[in-house]
Amino acid sequence: MEWLHELFKKSPEMALFLSLAVGYWIGKIKFGKFQLGGVAGSLLVAVVVSQVGVQVDNGVKAVLFALFIYAVGFESGPQFFSSLGRQSVKEIILAAVMAATGLLTVIVMARLCGLDKGLAAGVAAGGLTQSAIIGTAGDAIGKLGLEAAETARLQANVAIGYAVTYVFGSFGAIIVCVNILPKLMGRTIRDDAIAAETAMQAGVKVLGPDQEEAAPSLVGRIYELATDPKRTVADIENANPATTITIERVKRDGKFVEVSPELVLHRGDIVLAVGRRDAVVASAPLLGKEVYAVDGMELTMHKREIVLTNKDFDHKTVDEIRKATAGGVRHGIFVVQLSRMGKVLPMRPDTVVQTGDMVSIFGAEQDVKRVAAIVGDVIVPSAKTDFVYLGAGLVVGLLIGLLSVKLGNIPLTLGSGGGALLAGLLFGWYRAKRQTFGALPPSAVQLLKDLGLAGFVVVVGLSSGLQAVQTIKQLGLTIFGVGVVVTIVPMLLTMLFGRYVLRYSNTAIFAGALSGSRSANPAFGEVLDKAENSIPTVPFAITYALANVFLTLLGPLIVALV
Repeated sequence: MEWLHELFKKSPEMALFLSLAVGYWIGKIKFGKFQLGGVAGSLLVAVVVSQVGVQVDNGVKAVLFALFIYAVGFESGPQFFSSLGRQSVKEIILAAVMAATGLLTVIVMARLCGLDKGLAAGVAAGGLTQSAIIGTAGDAIGKLGLEAAETARLQANVAIGYAVTYVFGSFGAIIVCVNILPKLMGRTIRDDAIAAETAMQAGVKVLGPDQEEAAPSLVGRIYELATDPKRTVADIENANPATTITIERVKRDGKFVEVSPELVLHRGDIVLAVGRRDAVVASAPLLGKEVYAVDGMELTMHKREIVLTNKDFDHKTVDEIRKATAGGVRHGIFVVQLSRMGKVLPMRPDTVVQTGDMVSIFGAEQDVKRVAAIVGDVIVPSAKTDFVYLGAGLVVGLLIGLLSVKLGNIPLTLGSGGGALLAGLLFGWYRAKRQTFGALPPSAVQLLKDLGLAGFVVVVGLSSGLQAVQTIKQLGLTIFGVGVVVTIVPMLLTMLFGRYVLRYSNTAIFAGALSGSRSANPAFGEVLDKAENSIPTVPFAITYALANVFLTLLGPLIVALV
């Protein structure tokens, strides 16, 4: 093993990527219905690799975690701020219950097993995966007025208890949130994530990345006029005001005729009609028989996302805008979707639109350009990341993390993780309002989340795995066993409280809230992986912020009560 030690000493990053690769491979293996997942698998492999002796700079861990938590916040920022209010009461109570049951469990186990103040606080820090407890407990021990040697011993025991219990603290939270919770709820995280997303999208069906509607709502059909209608293009287009269509092309005697509202259609004309499916079907009797594969009748349609900036449309209903833009202004244009801050708005006549809303329009290129110039700014699809916005967001987040407020003698701080999360929420929310800059494509967000979280837990495993195993060998399994209880019992009690008292009914939302109430980032990463959307993020963000405060306060309380 000496050669491995020398290899990883020269290239510790090799140990990191080896743990990621093997960990994700193990995470895909199913043991019956149980599956570790990539994050838990990477953590376990990192602990094994750490036994040969690997040193990874703590700065790597900080950078990876900041990227992960910022991306999480950025993705869910629009939904987060709209979710604050009375509906957040359940998350506040859940975080408080987790802290209270955690404190009670630590005190009971410490007295049963004869742990001193230092070991008890360390077990709390590791078992509840809240590293800030190390600092607050160590500071409280220093204020007990003990002899210097005893103070040093107790403070050292905090670190020992933390090292022994932290790995299972992360792993156990994954088991509860990803494996046990869905069984209690009777539904999978993915199923409820889809249900919640569909409800949030105002009943609009949510399609996967490789899915399309078998019968799309907007269609184009080619007809040959069987009779001489003696009607103009405008007459046919507006035959049914409630369901308009657009005549995009007309071919007469083998030649194309310029389409205008005044153009009179004749028998034998071939026309391309575009519109909503029900409108095109309803107009078919006026148009004649449908024909196929007519040369030159092909037409490429365009779909564009536009940010509404025209103040003439601000706080107007959909019906008012339709009347104001009747005729040539919106001719050939179909509004596919309205959305605000990532949430789809119902396309009802009484729906009120605001500047900053996203309007999805469909039509021929010239029509799209004409309407876009009136409505607002076109969002140009891009796979590139705006690193100016990304970098600024991370800097702001890390600066917020440096801020500290004292509650008595206890310093309270969001830390780099909490600061990056808050900045991600704010910058993601602002990006949703002003989508002409600050691009962070979904694929880039996913990479930051996956690599950031998995890399973070690997560095934790590589850094503390060796010390944890050695400490277990020296002190036996007592501390490790206490850590298992401290990890599992508060989560189970809080889970039951949330299910039967707070009445959580959605598995994905509940899993996000539960992982956040324990500051369990690896568990949250696995929950996101199972959900395959951002539904668990909003409850996680609320409980995570509260847990950073509630759990940090446990340090001095444990020192005082054990």
